[in-house]
Amino acid sequence: MSQHDFSIANQTASSARSDINNGLQALASNNSGSSAPSTTYANMFWYDSSNNLLKMRDETNSTWIDVIYINQASGVISILDNTNLVTTGGSTTGLLGDQLASAWNTGTGTTESLVSPAKVTGSVSTYFNANAFGVGQTWQDFSGSGRASSTSYRNTTGRPIMVCIGGGWNGSDVTPFEVSNNGSSWIGINRINSGGTLNGSAVVPDDGYYRWNGGSFDTWAELR
Repeated sequence: MSQHDFSIANQTASSARSDINNGLQALASNNSGSSAPSTTYANMFWYDSSNNLLKMRDETNSTWIDVIYINQASGVISILDNTNLVTTGGSTTGLLGDQLASAWNTGTGTTESLVSPAKVTGSVSTYFNANAFGVGQTWQDFSGSGRASSTSYRNTTGRPIMVCIGGGWNGSDVTPFEVSNNGSSWIGINRINSGGTLNGSAVVPDDGYYRWNGGSFDTWAELR
């Protein structure tokens, strides 16, 4: 381990030779030492033997940048936490590090990253606890207004909803409650061809369509 100021002063030949050799040894050892070299230059390396870190001086010669960790006991090098993966132009495309749990829970970040199984579980749990069917939704009564028979409606809430409708039979063979993926091709949920009370209910996915073709209705409730 050695360090040097890399300035060869005017001196005798033997002293100059010794000074040059010391400088070369410092270069060969990456200026290794338990403390930083007293004389520094932009982009120079220093192996911090106290912390097993290879460091590099920044271009302004004002601070040290940690480059890599070297485990001297096992002979294994390790990439430091929060190391960015970048393009040749320096744009970040990924992160070899530990992003905050909030970044995973919102699910909106686009930076690729290492992630623990625990954070995956936490992110999934947080998302479904907030967006699961029925969570944060309430039953709403549309019996008196807002809905009409033989009229199609579209679920634009961004989440699945539950629709329950009931009414009196109109005397004809009908499929009272229908759903659709596109508003044009319809699927009947149930079918009535005898006297009695008509009832229909279904979970309507986001952006799905639904309608009531059973004539008049007495109750129309939606969980949304």
